[in-house]
Amino acid sequence: MSEAILAHPRFISLEGGEGAGKSTAIASLRDVLQKRGHEVLLTREPGGTPLAERIRALMLDNRQALRGDGDEDEPLSAEAELLLVFAARAQHVRQVIRPALQRGVFVVSDRFTDSSYAYQGDGRGLDMGWIAELERRAVGLRPALTLLLDLDVREGRARIAGRDLWPDRIESEQDDFFERVRAGFRRRAAAEPERFRVVDAARTPGEVGEAVAAALIAWLERAS
Repeated sequence: MSEAILAHPRFISLEGGEGAGKSTAIASLRDVLQKRGHEVLLTREPGGTPLAERIRALMLDNRQALRGDGDEDEPLSAEAELLLVFAARAQHVRQVIRPALQRGVFVVSDRFTDSSYAYQGDGRGLDMGWIAELERRAVGLRPALTLLLDLDVREGRARIAGRDLWPDRIESEQDDFFERVRAGFRRRAAAEPERFRVVDAARTPGEVGEAVAAALIAWLERAS
């Protein structure tokens, strides 16, 4: 794969911390595009293909480990977590995203590489240069539009409390981890104002849906 990173005009991503309401917002994006006559593919990360979904399940396993021959758990290192994410992403891009874009389909992804910079870079403290190199070598693709649902960490955590009986590895992290993640997303948005649109996710799901829809419409009209 080429190391050049292409910002594809029909590729859109949705980012944000835990509890920001991405599921509702992504449906609003789909509706806007379909009403304008576009074919739309909704996908997610990590995941999007059968193999990538298996990697997702492995990475988010809240046993914090893989079971070996003995009874002890083997903790998943931050470095291994990052490489698993990019293994899933490389498969996702090759098998799903690029073919859809080549067919003229709009692809809307719940998370993409910005999450790796925020979660594994800012959250885990891994080297940003290494993440950038993986992005160039294994992915080579970037959304032309990224909508960031920004929400106070405590409010987001309160929203997801009790949603899952067994929180996954990421959801089980402490507030300081998610504060670093949020700060990382906000820095990326400030550094790339042409690509990012920041949406206040503290509002009701309906209001957030209207806000992301309005942002997408404005972006489409500007791009046309």
